[in-house]
This record gives sequence, structure tokens and C-alpha cells, in this order.
Amino acid sequence: MQEPLQDHLIGTTVDGRYGVRSRLARGGMSTVYLATDQRLERDVALKVLHPHLANDHTFLERLSREAKAAASLSHPHVVGVLDQGEDGHIAYLVMEYVKGRTLRDVLDKQGALPPRLALALIDPVVEGLAAAHSAGLIHRDVKPENVLIADDGRIKVGDFGLARAVTATTSTGALIGTVAYLAPELVLGKAADARSDIYSAGIMLFEMLTGKQPYAGETPIQVAYQHVNSMVPRPSEVAPGLAQDLDELVQWCTASDAENRPVDGAALLSELRHIRTTLSDAQLDLRQPSYKPLSPAGAGPVAFAAATHTGHGARQTQEHPTEAIATTASPTEFISHQSNPTTVMGTAGGTGYREPGNRIALPPAAYDERQPGKRELKKLERQRAKDQARAAATPVRPLREGNPRRRGLIWTLVIVILALLAGSAGWFFGMGPGSPGTVPEVKNKTVAEAQQLLRTAGFQSEPQDVFDDDVEAGLTVGTQPEAGSVVRKFQPITLYVSKGAQLFPLPDLAGVTLDQAKSALNAAEMALGNVTEAYDDKVPAGVVLSQDPAKGTEVRHGTPVALAVSKGPQPLPVPDVRGLPQDAAVKAIQDAGLKAVIAPETVNDKSVPKGSVVSQTPANGTLVRGESVTLTLSKGPRMVKVPSFIGKQADDAEKELKKLGFEVRLNEILGGFFGTVRDQNPVDKEVPEGSVITLTVV
Repeated sequence: MQEPLQDHLIGTTVDGRYGVRSRLARGGMSTVYLATDQRLERDVALKVLHPHLANDHTFLERLSREAKAAASLSHPHVVGVLDQGEDGHIAYLVMEYVKGRTLRDVLDKQGALPPRLALALIDPVVEGLAAAHSAGLIHRDVKPENVLIADDGRIKVGDFGLARAVTATTSTGALIGTVAYLAPELVLGKAADARSDIYSAGIMLFEMLTGKQPYAGETPIQVAYQHVNSMVPRPSEVAPGLAQDLDELVQWCTASDAENRPVDGAALLSELRHIRTTLSDAQLDLRQPSYKPLSPAGAGPVAFAAATHTGHGARQTQEHPTEAIATTASPTEFISHQSNPTTVMGTAGGTGYREPGNRIALPPAAYDERQPGKRELKKLERQRAKDQARAAATPVRPLREGNPRRRGLIWTLVIVILALLAGSAGWFFGMGPGSPGTVPEVKNKTVAEAQQLLRTAGFQSEPQDVFDDDVEAGLTVGTQPEAGSVVRKFQPITLYVSKGAQLFPLPDLAGVTLDQAKSALNAAEMALGNVTEAYDDKVPAGVVLSQDPAKGTEVRHGTPVALAVSKGPQPLPVPDVRGLPQDAAVKAIQDAGLKAVIAPETVNDKSVPKGSVVSQTPANGTLVRGESVTLTLSKGPRMVKVPSFIGKQADDAEKELKKLGFEVRLNEILGGFFGTVRDQNPVDKEVPEGSVITLTVV
């Protein structure tokens, strides 16, 4: 479907940083845009949440926590979360931009994939899930639309964090997920764990091998019913010729009971890679009639992925762009749990799957003559042992023969007992402990008040202490199931009691750079407080001098921490000591916080007395405390012999004397009419340069 050409965000800048260029996709929770991070000058995927989510403050708080958790996961097969924030009424996530296609695009174009290609494509997906599981993250919405294949063949799993945040925000009993890949425990409203992701990955592998999803129905609730009440068929039933190991792998992942699945992505990855090494080339390269190879122009990315993920180790990739690729082939669904699933969905059993046409085909309950695998043999052996034990405990014939009258009496008693049981059941589920009730709101109540409210509503509660930043210690935070939920009264209610805000010790920030301190505060979920600067002669500029509160102080998340940052050594002005005697000059330099150094050589200077400073280096500017100023001392004027100019013309005598560095004073007699030097003082002596020579001129 062609996207509308007009979009009010295109051409704008979100949060003063992200320039929106075009719309890439629109889903049930958000619209994804191609944007440019103007600060770092790179393309990103900007996911703008729909208004009904952006206006939910509780959701935004959860989303912020989930985004931080997802951002902490750095793995080559997981789309990176780069930023999260709000700009007015716009709430957004920023992720890598992956230019390419989704696994859904590949399946739509190629149909069932050869096992070699299917295993190569699923391998990095499971590796990414394994990394997330080890970090305590659950995806909750694994599907082909969330598997991104870059143009260079790199494969990444996207949308970590968002599904959990939305699930936590929906009302109790509401489930988010794509129904075609949904684990049975999620349909039943139970908690998700790593094995729920494994189930979805198993359904996805089934579709990759067969070209079809295992379950189909006219409504999502019909498909959800089959996840709970049916067993996923073997892929070889839909795609004949597939290896038995692939059947066992898919059925192991999609076991109805989560206890029978791989415990997490790492366990599945190990088995997946083992199977790839044991299958023959013929088994790996088996092609189904529905397989449609891409044209040479479009085959590059998938072929590259198959070539680079066949070994036991995954190819390392560099950071590359995001979940900009999205389709509506398998949109995320909301399914209500407020009714019993078996009541809403019906009671039809069997394993249903979509046949050509528009109906649901139920295969007959016939015995499968195919040879069972190793896991199936173990299950059959355990079942056989249980049957034998049950048979041994069951008498073959009654101990004594009955008569018709006694049998009639027994049947009468049975009917009466059944009637009583039916009446009791009606009371139990209608008015008794099995009747439905609404969980009351108990937030900010004392434990006694909250328990009384729950007892009045017909519930029994069990207190459990939890940390809470907003509720005072000793008061109740809430319940599980949440207030407003309709549940059976015999179900236990967990009553959460606040222990107050959880306190965390502050990290030691002294001695690190300001940027490193900011990163440490962010990792500890603390806030940056006031930053001041001060000179310090020992600590380089930009390094933290101190913090307030001090390191190790236990505070709640979000506490602002003030930092004092060094500006480096304080610059000191250099005093001008030229012309001062040596002792006075040295003292002036030292008083300024600097070090005076006397140059080894002295120089003559006619204007500076001997022992005084002629010059200094540097002569001005600033230095750091303790740095040196070099002083050059005068040895006074040099001694020059005064030649005799008596009898010579006064003008010539004056010029020569000035060349020798003397000052000349003329004493003219009778107006100096003849201009001849009659006398001079001094004459034929060594005198200091610059001395005054007196010439008497007649």
C-alpha cells in the first residue's frame, strides 16, 4: 500500500537534533521515519509513538527504563537503541537505520527456503536472542518482520524493549504480540521468559522451512487457541523430505510446556549449530516446490548471509542502521485474557493448519507411522512406564460379583453424588471462592487497611516487600494482579509493600575526566548536578577534583551529583624586574610564585648599574606556578679610552666622540669663532661608556 505523501513531521526537526526526511513504515504503536542525526551527521531510524502511547506518562517512564536496558545491549545481531526522549507531544525512540529488507520480504519472495539457507538466516537471530537473554532481556515479539537483513547481508533483531513497555502499560489481561508466533503461556496471560522467545523462533523456523505458518484462522483468537491446545506439526508433514533432525528441532522449540523447550537462546544456538554439522549436503540443499530463488540482481544479501553464518562462530559486524524496515504482514496484535481462553475460542481440538482455500483443515487423529526421533522415544518410554504402573494398580476383575439390585442402588448413589457435585460447583463458581471478583485499589494504604479491603472483596493476600521511589516505606504500592482486574476469588493476591526508595552507592568520580564522570553517572542512573571549575596546580584541566555527595554515599536513582572540575594550574603574571638590583629582582620573582634563574654571563650596559637586571626571559605574559624567569645582570658600562682632539675642529671631534659612545658638551669661548678645540676634559684616559666629554672651543 502506498504511503500518503503528506506527513506533518517530514521536513521538521525533532528535539532540535533529528531532521525527519521521509516516512518508512507505520504500525500499531508507532510510525518510523528516516532521519538525520544532525549532531553526529548520520542516518537513524526515528520511531515516533502514536499519541495514545505518547500521552501515557506511566508508559513513557517504563519505556525510558526499557530503552536504557536495550541500549546497554551491544551485539552485532541486535539493532542498537541510540536515544529516547520527548519533544512536546512527541515521544520517540532513535535506533540504528538498517538499509535493506526484512526476513518477511525474503519469505514473501522466495517461499520455503532450503534448510541450509533457513539455518544460516536463523543462526544470527538466535545468537542475538542469546546475548539478550544473558543480559536479562526478553524480546516478546520475535517474528520475520523484526529480523532485518542489511544490503551487505548483516542480520539484526529489532524492537527490543518496546514490546515489554507496551505490555506493562496495557490493562491486566491484555497481551501484546504477533499471534502467529505467540507462545502458549503468553496467550494464557502468564509471565514471559527466554523460552517464550524460543517458541516464537521455532514457529519462525517452521515457516522458513515450509513457506507456511503452522496455524491459521479467520480471527486471531482462533490462531491463539491452536497455540494453547494443539501441537505444532512436524515441518516434514507440510514439506516432505525434510530431515528428521529438523522436525525434532522445531518441535523441541515449540513444545506447549515451556519446561520442555531450550532454556534460552544459548542452549538453542548450540543445538542449532550441531545439527547443521550433522546434516548431509543433500538434506541441507533440499528445495521445496514453492521455493523461488531471487534473480541475480537481488540475490546478494541472502546469499552473503548464508555464506557468512555457516560456521560455529558468528561473523562480527560493525554498527549499522535499524528497524526502519517494517511491514504489516504480521502486525502485532492485542488479545484480551479477560475471559477464559477455552470459553472464548471454542472447544474444537486437534492440530489445525491452513490448507489452500479459505478454511481450517483438521488432520485426522491417525497414528504416525514415521520412525520416532530420540526425544520422542524417551517420551514414549516414560509414558509406557506410567501406563504399566497404572495398569498394575488397577484390578482386572471385581473382588466379588454384584447383583442387578445393588448395581441399580450404586447408580442411584452416583447420580445423587453427581447432582450434589454439580450444585457445589455452581455455588463455588457462582457465589463461592471460585466466583469472579474485582481487585480493589490499595495504593498508599497501610498493610492492615489494604488487607481489609481485599478481604472485603473476597480475596486473600500475601504481603511482599518491594522498593518504590514514590511510595513511603510501610505503605502499599499495589497488587498483582493489578487493581481493577477481574479474577477468581480463590486466586492469591500479592500485596506489594514499599520499603521506600532503593538506595545505591555513588561511584568515585575524582580523578576521571568530565566526560567519563557523565558516563559513570548515566550508567549508575544518577543525574549530573552543578559543575564548577577551579584552578589546581597538580590536576590537569578537565579532570574531576571532587564530588558532592561524596563517593559511596547511598542515594536513590536520579540524585544530582555536583562536580568540581580542574581548570589546570593557575596562570601567574610575570613581573617586570628590569633595572632592579639582583636581590630585589629575585625577591619580586619569588613573591609572584615563580622561580628566578640568574644567567651565567653578564653584559655591559651604559644605563644599568653593575649587578642590576639588564633583561629577563620572559619579559611579560603568564607562567604556571614554579616555572622559571631567567635574569641577565649588568656588569656596568664598558671602559673606553678618550683620544685627544685638541687642535682639531670641534665638529669633527664631536662626531668621533659620539661614535665612541660618549656624550659631548661644548664650552665656547668668544663665541667659538674659529671652531678649534682649545682644551678637552678628560683626555687620553679610560672612562665609562656614556661619560660626558667637555670640549673648550675658540
